[in-house]
Amino acid sequence: MDVLRLLIHHNSVRSMGFRSGQFSRLESFSTSCQWGTRKKVSQYSTVDKERYSSLVRTVMSSKTSSQTPASMEDEDCQLYGPVIRSRPPSQQHKVPKNPHPLLNHDKAHSEYVPGPLARVMLQRDSSKPSMSSVTRILQKTMPPEQVFYLERWKRRMIAELGEDGFKEYTLNIFRQGKLFHAAVDETLTPETSLKEDVECPSEVAGYMESVSHVLNEITGVRAIESAVHHSTLQYLGIVDCVAQYRDSLCVIDWKTSEKPKPFLHNTYDNPLQVTAYIGALNSDHNYSYQVENGLIVVAYKDGSPAHAHFINSDQIKPFWVKWLLRLEEYAVKQATLN
Repeated sequence: MDVLRLLIHHNSVRSMGFRSGQFSRLESFSTSCQWGTRKKVSQYSTVDKERYSSLVRTVMSSKTSSQTPASMEDEDCQLYGPVIRSRPPSQQHKVPKNPHPLLNHDKAHSEYVPGPLARVMLQRDSSKPSMSSVTRILQKTMPPEQVFYLERWKRRMIAELGEDGFKEYTLNIFRQGKLFHAAVDETLTPETSLKEDVECPSEVAGYMESVSHVLNEITGVRAIESAVHHSTLQYLGIVDCVAQYRDSLCVIDWKTSEKPKPFLHNTYDNPLQVTAYIGALNSDHNYSYQVENGLIVVAYKDGSPAHAHFINSDQIKPFWVKWLLRLEEYAVKQATLN
């Protein structure tokens, strides 16, 4: 009986147009399907399923990104084209057109002969009216960023003190600077340094206390407040002091400051100023010797120890190159004005 039912069912399937081997697949079809409707093709049918599934497994199983900077750069290169890198700025330093030497070969073998303290007065040569001071040259060729910070400080001080208050403040700073230099000069002058009753103005007592440890290491003073001229490069100036500091002959510059200046770069253009004085002194025939070192002493009104910045002969050389460049820049600016 079971065999008969199976035979009848088999004949019914064959009458529908299906082979007997396909009958098992028909059992999974829904009875709601319309046999006359064509099956819609999915837009994902062309996707590489094996590759896609591998990618999904990689992303899902990784705790961090699988991309590296190199792979990201390669991907960007494929999407947007190769990266065009800008050229780095030139590292080549400027070279002066007139590389005048710092040292004077005529004085190379001359020895210092002890004599009276030099105090050469500043005398401008009427035949050379174009000779400018070191201070003026540095002011006229000040870098833009330095000008910006100086102007910002000036505006802030005027906002706090007012125009008249700021003028009084600058005059007071200038007056204290002169008193301080005079007190240092009197201390270093042999005739007065031996006196015990040398009095220091109360306004600069703190400054003198500040530099006391530096003064104790200065010997063999050769010049104080003495003018120097560089006839070849056409500039002049007045050196504060020429003396031995820790057994090194130096051009010494005394400075006052309201803020600490523990590093040489805190002194801005002061190294160029000292270097310019060294070059002028070496060129000046009023001095039978030449100098290769510099010293910048920054004193503080509250009496805290001054910072003494010693610049040896090797450190002076790059500052001399910078000074020559500033000289050339100043000459160009003067030419445009005339």
